[in-house]
Amino acid sequence: MGRITLIGLGPGGAEMLTRAAWDWLGSQAEVYVRTRHHPAVSELPASVKVHSFDHYYESGETFEEVYEKIVSTILELSLRSEGVTYAVPGHPMVAEATSLEILRRAAEKEIDIQVFEGISFLEPCFTALQIDPFPNLVIFDAIELGLRNAPPFPASLPVLIGQIYSRQVAAEAKMTLLSIYPDFHPVKMVHNAGTEKQVIEEIALYEMDRSSNIGLMTVLYLPPLGQGTSLEEFHELVAHLRAPDGCPWDREQTHLSLRSHLLEEAYETIEAIDNEEPSALKEELGDLLLQIVLHAQIASEEGDFTIADVLQGIHEKITRRHPHVFGTTKVSGVDNVLQNWEQIKADERANNHEKADQGLLDGIPLALPALSQAQEIQDRAARVGFDWPEVAPVLKKVYEELKEFEEAGTSESRTEELGDLLFAVVNLVRWYDVDAESALRAASLKFRKRFKYIELKAKESGQTTAALSFEEMDRLWEESKKLDL
Repeated sequence: MGRITLIGLGPGGAEMLTRAAWDWLGSQAEVYVRTRHHPAVSELPASVKVHSFDHYYESGETFEEVYEKIVSTILELSLRSEGVTYAVPGHPMVAEATSLEILRRAAEKEIDIQVFEGISFLEPCFTALQIDPFPNLVIFDAIELGLRNAPPFPASLPVLIGQIYSRQVAAEAKMTLLSIYPDFHPVKMVHNAGTEKQVIEEIALYEMDRSSNIGLMTVLYLPPLGQGTSLEEFHELVAHLRAPDGCPWDREQTHLSLRSHLLEEAYETIEAIDNEEPSALKEELGDLLLQIVLHAQIASEEGDFTIADVLQGIHEKITRRHPHVFGTTKVSGVDNVLQNWEQIKADERANNHEKADQGLLDGIPLALPALSQAQEIQDRAARVGFDWPEVAPVLKKVYEELKEFEEAGTSESRTEELGDLLFAVVNLVRWYDVDAESALRAASLKFRKRFKYIELKAKESGQTTAALSFEEMDRLWEESKKLDL
């Protein structure tokens, strides 16, 4: 049947082994250790023959390859009559990939297995840092963190980051953290916690990969960024507003009553973007986020969906619609990406019986401003090939629609032809990769500034704008243009 004994060697010397683990190790003729680079290994009784897997690390190209060899070897050795004893640093179930895989495969093969607990690297770190992990300490792996583009944990919570065994790992983890945390955010690096070589460094975050003490037993303690710096905290804040002891106004709101607020905040966000004001954009994004979380909270209270459903839904959609990023699909450029995007959406509609009859343009909201709606319609049609191959016929179409307007004989036909003319102009704008809504918004803003100049000059002369002649206003208009207003 086979037999495996997993031993936790603890974080330091033999004095930190449990009595049960020490007694078992002392009774064995041989023991296999993941690495000899652990202080307790050299203190084992001389009667115990020690085999290590350090040579796998020297020859393996990846950790996955090394771990697979170790696991396979232990499972093979377990079939001997005497079984096998396998010892790992710390606790067998804490930051130890080989132990978990051995347990899984042993269960599948019905191999008998016993585990001797050990002190993990965590307890000495808590002592060194003088912290209690309760109620909210996050524990994360530095190698996994280094593979991310942003930290996957709330910035409002303290974090303990382990497995910082080299400067390279520290540098990669640091780059991920710096996407959220400031350069000078104070952190603590703990080296060799629980041993005579224990060192604690209080440094700035940007310095974490410069420490000369980094080694196999290095851990980073990352204090919270501050109150209110995570989506989770913001969700709690909004939920409190809606709670029985919350705000009477917020408690009365519904999806419909908040509709105008959502639209207003969206437009104010766009205005901040158009004005290129980062501080205003930061504030408006917060206001827009409030509306989003409020709607999610209301839906949760009504039993429709939760904010987790919202996040999971958009996560799955973005992953599904970017197979060239998260899958194996190859693309040749932006146009190819957009074509794939539309095909994926078409496949989604085909698989969704409720939306099976919807066409390419049905997903464009009718509530969109007419200018944005026109450009989105043309964009989507172009993605499936319904577009002129060059800009010349697009411009020709504008002149054609203008001529048809000039020839229109009734109010109804002029209205129709003006709509066609505007639609053609939007297509011309689209062809030059310009956003029609933004372009017209900028033109309107420019007009407002120049007309404001006319009003100011009229006031300075003791007149009202209405009292000025067109010629006077036109002269002031030209002045404003020279002032680059």
